[in-house]
Amino acid sequence: MADKLTKKVPTNIITGFLGVGKTTAILNLLKQKPENENWAVLVNEFGEVGVDGAFLSEQGAMVKEVPGGCMCCVAGLPMAIGINALLAQNPDRLLIEPTGLGHPKDIIGKLLSEHYENYIELNATITLVDPRNFADARYTENQNFRDQLALADVVVANKADLSSPADIEAFDDYVKSAEIAKLASGYVEQGQLNPDWLALPRVDRNAQFGHHHSHDDDEMPPFELEPGEKYRRKENKGQGYVSCGWVFEPTIIFPFDSLYGLFANLNAERVKAVMNTDDGMFAFNVVNQMVTVSPISLQGVESRVEVIDKELLPWDELEYILLSFISE
Repeated sequence: MADKLTKKVPTNIITGFLGVGKTTAILNLLKQKPENENWAVLVNEFGEVGVDGAFLSEQGAMVKEVPGGCMCCVAGLPMAIGINALLAQNPDRLLIEPTGLGHPKDIIGKLLSEHYENYIELNATITLVDPRNFADARYTENQNFRDQLALADVVVANKADLSSPADIEAFDDYVKSAEIAKLASGYVEQGQLNPDWLALPRVDRNAQFGHHHSHDDDEMPPFELEPGEKYRRKENKGQGYVSCGWVFEPTIIFPFDSLYGLFANLNAERVKAVMNTDDGMFAFNVVNQMVTVSPISLQGVESRVEVIDKELLPWDELEYILLSFISE
């Protein structure tokens, strides 16, 4: 790696709880980057099926995905492999997006370790929060949610346009009461972060806990189809959440209207998908049954869908429905 890098790479962690809009925020940052710069993104998702990487690659970023669980659990070999692969391409900036169920503490520790001290310049950690979550005990009593905020150098109220005055007041109260003052805060819509925040320095901050569980397989191989395999399914669980994901080979085409109807009526906290449809390839982003759809230009890639919820859902039934769409 040393023979590739010509400078320390400015690095930021972009964190926040499940469904807060981290990937959208990174997409917007990529759209604002200087044209002569190459940015890299290391992304982790709770589920075993990587979906966010397809969105980010669309903007020309160099992307590596750390599969399954939370990145704090893989702050060893898998994370190091992903970082090293990106640093070897000599990027001008590195952005790290942990899963919304992940804890930033151990990631920060990894990036500050001797192994990376000559290669990474760790700048401000930016935490996004949906102000509406301050009124929901599922969030305010969740230690990860609180620690993501505690470790933030910059805390951002995303989805401000959907928030009530009481929600905004709750956000303001948090910022004012933070034990260590934040370097910056703000209100944004649709993840429109201020790129100047990336240059702010990191401040030492405390959190209640970091890594507190483990995976059996430190290698965590990527979830891929075998030759001749039409689709594959894989499940994951941890921190009170469960997920199920599917990968479908590139020649399978789904009916757009049927997919939209399924996702809009699926009672799950989070659905993410990149799907080949009869109208082209689309990214589906669903938070609490609110569906956002975006066309993407990627061609010849697998369709991927990931569903996350606190309750175990009828995965067999959902798989049957997905398969019925392609047999119509």
